[in-house]
Amino acid sequence: MDKILEGLVSSNHSVSVKRAIVKKVVEAAEKEVTEEQCQAMFALTTRLILLGEDAFQKQIGFQVLESYARYHRPEFEAFFSKEFVLSLLQQGYGQLDRKDPAIIDYIHCCLRLLISCPLVLEIFNVIQVEVLRMVCERPEPALCARLSTLLSDFVQCIPRDKSGILFCQQLVRTISYFHCFATQERELREYVGQVTKVSTLLQNIWKADPATLLPSLQEVFAIISSTDPSFDPSIALASLVQHIPIQMITVLIKSLTTDQNVKDASMTKALCRMIDWLSWPLAQHVDTWVIALLKGLAAVQKFTILIDVTLLKIELVFNRLWYPIVRQGALAVLSHMLLSFQHSPEAFHLVVPNVVPLVQSLRTDGLPTSKAFLLQFTELIHCMMYQYSGFPDLYDQILEVIKDLPKPGEEKIKLVLNQSAWTSQSNSFASGLLRQAVKSETGKTGLVNLGNTCYMNSIIQTLFMATDFRRHVLSLHLNGSNTLMKKLQLLFAFLAHTQRAAYAPRNFLEASRPPWFNVGSQQDCSEYLRFLLDRLHEEEKTLQVLESSSLTPAETKLGDDQRTLIEKMFGGKLITGIRCMHCNCISEKEEPFTDLSLAFCPFATTQDNPQPERPLEEPKVLCQGSVNGGSEILEPGSAKALASNVDLMQVTNEPHLSVPDLVNYFLAPEILDGENAYFCEKCSSLERAEKTMKVVSAPEYLILTLLRFSYDAKCHVRRKILDNVTIPPFMRLPTNRGGEMLVQSVPYVLSSVVMHSGISSESGHYYSYGRNINGAECSLSTCSALSLPPEQGHTSPNSGHEARDWLLFNDSRVTFTSFQSVQNITNRFPKDTAYVLMYRKQELPGENINGGLMANGMRLCAEPPLQKELLDAIIKDNKLYLQEQELSARTQALQAPSSSCSFRPNGSDDNNPPGSCGPSGGGGGGGGFNTISRLVF
Repeated sequence: MDKILEGLVSSNHSVSVKRAIVKKVVEAAEKEVTEEQCQAMFALTTRLILLGEDAFQKQIGFQVLESYARYHRPEFEAFFSKEFVLSLLQQGYGQLDRKDPAIIDYIHCCLRLLISCPLVLEIFNVIQVEVLRMVCERPEPALCARLSTLLSDFVQCIPRDKSGILFCQQLVRTISYFHCFATQERELREYVGQVTKVSTLLQNIWKADPATLLPSLQEVFAIISSTDPSFDPSIALASLVQHIPIQMITVLIKSLTTDQNVKDASMTKALCRMIDWLSWPLAQHVDTWVIALLKGLAAVQKFTILIDVTLLKIELVFNRLWYPIVRQGALAVLSHMLLSFQHSPEAFHLVVPNVVPLVQSLRTDGLPTSKAFLLQFTELIHCMMYQYSGFPDLYDQILEVIKDLPKPGEEKIKLVLNQSAWTSQSNSFASGLLRQAVKSETGKTGLVNLGNTCYMNSIIQTLFMATDFRRHVLSLHLNGSNTLMKKLQLLFAFLAHTQRAAYAPRNFLEASRPPWFNVGSQQDCSEYLRFLLDRLHEEEKTLQVLESSSLTPAETKLGDDQRTLIEKMFGGKLITGIRCMHCNCISEKEEPFTDLSLAFCPFATTQDNPQPERPLEEPKVLCQGSVNGGSEILEPGSAKALASNVDLMQVTNEPHLSVPDLVNYFLAPEILDGENAYFCEKCSSLERAEKTMKVVSAPEYLILTLLRFSYDAKCHVRRKILDNVTIPPFMRLPTNRGGEMLVQSVPYVLSSVVMHSGISSESGHYYSYGRNINGAECSLSTCSALSLPPEQGHTSPNSGHEARDWLLFNDSRVTFTSFQSVQNITNRFPKDTAYVLMYRKQELPGENINGGLMANGMRLCAEPPLQKELLDAIIKDNKLYLQEQELSARTQALQAPSSSCSFRPNGSDDNNPPGSCGPSGGGGGGGGFNTISRLVF
C-alpha cells in the first residue's frame, strides 16, 4: 500500500481519481498488515505531511496517518516515540528546519492519536523541556501561535512549578519581539490572530497557576521600562492587558509608583510604551491601566514624568481617535491627559490644529457610534477652551464647527477640571509625610497666613468672591507692573488658576499694607479694606489725570464715565442734612462712601427711650470702633492684660437684631441738642436741630461694617458687643432718587461675610464666608419675600443647593458650608460674630440687557480670558509648584520609614469653631507651625 500511495502522489492523475485511490488505501488500513508495512506507511505519511509539495499532499498524509494509527496503535506508539519527537524538535526533519510551524502541527496531530496511551506521558515530559527552550529562542509569531495551540490542547506539555514561571516570563519576552511588516489587511488579521492565541495561552496558565501571574507582569514592566535604545518592544504586549484582573490595579500601581528602585527614565519609557498600546486593535482595558498609572504618578508627585510623557505622546493619542476600533479607549486617555495637564495650555495647543478635521470627519463618516463619540469629544474641547481661554485665533474655527452641539455648564466644567488635576489625586499608596496638601474639593484656593495676616486674607477672599469686581479686575489691560491694581489682578489670577492648595500673597501684602500697620501685628480688617479701596481709587484717578493730560481736546470723548472701578463697584453717595428746629433752615452736604459703619443701638435706648430719634449723649460716650485680628495672646501692658478693663456687652435681648435694624438705626433721624447743639448760621446761635442721612446713590456692592467694639470713656472699659445679629440673605436699601418723596428700595443679595473670632479688640482671628453670585441669580419677587426676617420669609429658591453654594475661607483652608452655618455661627460659638458684610445689588426692571450685561457696563456674564502676561506667570508658578511637590515627595519618601507623623484630614466646620486654633485652623505656610509660639492663626 505504501508503494501505491507513493506512486499516487507522484502521478498525474486527476484529483478525483487520487481521492478514490486514497479511499482504498484508508480502507486497507483496517486489514492485517505487517509491522514493517506499518512503519513504512507511517514514514511515508510523515514525509507527505512535513515535506509535501502542496496542501493536497499534506491532507493525504494526515488522512492516511490517522487511519493507520487508529487500527495499528502499538506500531504507531513504536514509531512516534519520545526519541523521534525530540529529534523533530531539536533537528527538524530532512531539509525542514526545526523551527518550522509544520513540525508543531505534526506533533499536535500525533498527540491527538496517542492521547489514551500510557507512553504519551513520556512524550509530554520531553515537550515540557523543549517548549521552554524554544520560547527562549524567540520564535516567530506563526510558530509561537502553533505552539500555543498545542499547549492549550495538551496542558500536560506546559512546564510546571519554577519552570512554569520561567516559561511564562520567556513567553512574555518572546511577544515583545513580535513585529508585523505586512501591509495587507489579510496579513494583519492573521498576525493579530497569532498574537491572540499566544496571549490566550498565558491567560489560561495564569488562571490555572496564579503564582505565575505576578512574575509575568514583572517581566512585562522590565521589558517596557528598558532604556536600551537598540530594543523597541512590540505593542503586541498590549494583548496581555485584557487578561490581567482589574482588581489588581491598585496593588500593581502602588508597587510601581512607590518602588524607589524604579528610575524616572525607566518609568517614563514604561508609560510611553503603555500609551503606544492604545494602537493595538483588540486590547481591552489598556486605557484603564494607563489612566491608573497616570493617577498613581500624580499621587506620589512625580510630575516631571507626567509632563514629559504628556507632551511626548499627546499627539499620538489624539491620532488614535481617527480609528473607530481604538478611539473610545484613546479618548479616555486623551481626556485624562488634557484635563490633568492644568499648569499650562501647551499640551492642549499641540492637538488644537487637528480638532476641526476630526469633528468634520465624525460628522460624515456614517458610523452609528460617531454621534455619541462626537458629543463626548466636544465636551472635552469645551472644558479645555474654558480652562485656557484667551486664544481666539486658535479657537474661533473650533467654536464655529461645534456651535450646534451641546455645551456643558460652567459648574460642570469646573467640577471636571477640579477632579482631574494632578494635585487633586489622593495618594492612597502612602501615609504620613507622603500625603500632600491637595486643593480642596471646592476648587478654590486658600491664602497662606504670613503672620497675623488673617485680616488681609479674609478681605482678599471677600473681594475675590465679588464676581463682577473680580471679572473686571481680570479684564483690565494695565500698563506697568508696579501699580497696586496690577498686583491685585495678578493675585486674583492666581486665586482662580493656581494649582496650589494655598497661595502666599507676599508681594501684595507688602504693597497694600497701610504704613501705620506694624509688621506681624494683628490689625483691623475693616480698616485695611477701607485703605485698600482708597489706594486703588486714588491710583486710578492719578493715571486718568496723566492720560488726559497727554490727549488733545479732539481725542477727549465727551460723556465718558470718568469714575474709577472702585467708584463703579463700591461707590455710593449719602446726603447728610441738618434742619434747624428754630428756623427750619436746612443745610445739606453730599458725600461719597464705599462702606457704611453700622452702630448698635445703645442698651439704655432700647429700655428707656421709646422714641425713634437717636439718643442725645450715649453715642458720644460709646465711641464704637474697629476690631483687630491676629492672636488671642496679648502683648504685655495691653488693655486686655488688666482684667478690670475688659467687659463683654450684651446690648439687646430677644428677638435678635437684624442687619436691616442696624441700617434703619443708621438712617434714623438724630436730635442735636445740649452739648451737641447745632450752630445755625441763619439764627447765628446754637440751636436744637435734626440730623438726617439718606442714600441717594446705591453702590453695586454694599459693604456694611458692624461696629462691634466700643470704648466707654466714663468707665474706661473696652467692650465687645457679642449680639447675634440676624443676617438676611436678601435685603433692601432705602434710596432717595430725584427728590425727597421718591424713595426706592434697592434689592441686595448677600455675597460675603467676614467673621471675627475673639473677645478682644486687640486679638482674635478673621475668616470669611462667601457665595459666588452674579446679578441674574435672584428675581425681584424673591428678594421682596426674603427681605423679611428668616422666620417670616420664604425658603430660598436655592435651598436645595445652598450647602455647596457657600464657602468657608479660613486662611489656607477652604471648605463647603451652608448659609445655615453662616446664620447660626454665633449661636454655636458665641465669640464668633459677623463684622463686615458685602451685599450685591440686584437688577432693577429695565436694567437687564444683552443677557446679563448691565447698561452701566458693570455686569460681565463670564470669566474673562487670562491675558498672556498673567497666563505666563501662572504657568511658570504651576511648574515651580509641581517641581516643589515632586522634590518634597521624594525627600519625604526617604524619611517615611522612620517617621510616625500623620496629619488629620480636613473635616467639616460643624465640630470646631471656624476660628479655632486646632490643626485645621487658618495657619498655613509662613504663618503655620514655625510661629506657633505666638499662637497666631
